[in-house]
Amino acid sequence: MHADLSQQIRQQAAACRAIILAHNYQPDEIQALADFTGDSLELSRKAAQVDAEIIVFCGVYFMAETAALLNPTRTILLPDIAAGCPMANMLDAEQLRQLKGLHPGAQVVCYVNSTAEVKAESDICCTSANAVPVVQSLDPQRPVIFVPDQHLGHFVQERTGRPLIIWPGYCPTHVRIQAREVAAARAAHPGALVLAHPECSQPVRHAADQVLSTGQMCRYAAGASTSEFIIATEVGLLYRLRKENPGKRFYPATSRALCPNMKKITLEKVLLALQRRAPVVAILDAGIQARARQALERMLTISA
Repeated sequence: MHADLSQQIRQQAAACRAIILAHNYQPDEIQALADFTGDSLELSRKAAQVDAEIIVFCGVYFMAETAALLNPTRTILLPDIAAGCPMANMLDAEQLRQLKGLHPGAQVVCYVNSTAEVKAESDICCTSANAVPVVQSLDPQRPVIFVPDQHLGHFVQERTGRPLIIWPGYCPTHVRIQAREVAAARAAHPGALVLAHPECSQPVRHAADQVLSTGQMCRYAAGASTSEFIIATEVGLLYRLRKENPGKRFYPATSRALCPNMKKITLEKVLLALQRRAPVVAILDAGIQARARQALERMLTISA
């Protein structure tokens, strides 16, 4: 069934000059189908570089919206328009304007897990892969507001030693991972290294051997001499890790780390999106589009 649908999708994509991008948390069959799979930073860079009339974005809404910001002349399709991000909905543009009003002169760093309107109110965006160098690139004499993820913000604060004004947002999937589960996984797999995402809570981050974005986890696992890993992030990443490292073993810190929004994209929805060339993700307000794109482009000049 998957093979037939995947073949139909590839034929349809070729006919309309479309490229399929998928986040590392997507279902296995979507990752297997995609032309390119990556984390938010890798996908942002890929979206800015591709030569295709249509980008089918298999992820959540803010990711497709980011692709639309970076590619205003291309058609961006999100196969399920209801695939949202709870963290992105924890801060709106008016709340950020009020926060900026409380801290005049502050520089605003906005995690890409946010709306275009919030990005437009920010100086620069970041991903979990480059948040530390992004903050390090800013004027040290001016305060920094970090939105919307408190856990990534505290991680950056620890790594840079720089005090940040942090919004209290969070990822419901990552905060579900508990330090006691990491400890239980270590007991079950002695010798395995623990790799945790910076969206995890501080106890989980401090229990890990490495704190990395999903793309960084893939590179770290490929280069490490260790053959066993405990992965503290959304379980979808295990597909790519196992595929790229067939001689190594990967265990989830918990099977509860599952993002329901990331699992909304199906092969049937991808095919239908290509056939209908919808749903289209577009930013209609030219001012928001220009300011948000500027914040993203500034991010893309910073190496991870």
